Amino acid sequence: MDINDFRGLITLVTMLTYGGVCWWAYSSRNRSRFEDDAMLPFADEWESTTTSAGDRER
Repeated sequence: MDINDFRGLITLVTMLTYGGVCWWAYSSRNRSRFEDDAMLPFADEWESTTTSAGDRER
């Protein structure tokens, strides 16, 4: 086994890992979790508009 065989094996493992991550990210059972996570930057903004200034704790 020379260096070129090792490089080919690493390339194959990398491609399989990339495919696995893409499959996991776009699977339908993770959709609701990722949609909820996508709204996190706006959560603080939403809370501040729905809560009056006197009700907030400091």
